[in-house]
Amino acid sequence: MPIPEYVRTIREKIGTDLLWLPGVAAVVVNESGDVLLGRRADTGEWASLAGILEPGEQPADAIVREIREEAGVDAEILDLLAVRTDEPVAYPNGDTAQYLTLLFLCRYLSGEAHVADDESLEIAWFSPEALPPMSVRQTERVRLGLAALRGDTRPAWQ
Repeated sequence: MPIPEYVRTIREKIGTDLLWLPGVAAVVVNESGDVLLGRRADTGEWASLAGILEPGEQPADAIVREIREEAGVDAEILDLLAVRTDEPVAYPNGDTAQYLTLLFLCRYLSGEAHVADDESLEIAWFSPEALPPMSVRQTERVRLGLAALRGDTRPAWQ
């Protein structure tokens, strides 16, 4: 996966030390209630679509951009589901990072879902009853999105 230029510049100064980054993720649903997921190229795991903010970019703009870049579809934001600090991540190249992630609920608008960049191996829609195996964090993200669709909401910071 490509490393954004501003992250590369920071890495030149701090090496592989833990880097704190703002991130965005989305539970994208279509009119049938299916959830859009991507199988990540770096881990092989099925996951919500996600990415990091570019300097000066608004979180809402970032997640809409990430959905388009990763899955080739347009979506609109329905709600902010959660603001969470994720567990630290160690990448194969030795870099470590920790993300403050803003999780959005998004509605599919248009486009044919497909792998649109090198960050995913697969992009697919899944019914809530037939989700692929996912990590606890990813399962929780989808659970929060589906609960919000049913009207079962809670403050985003909990």
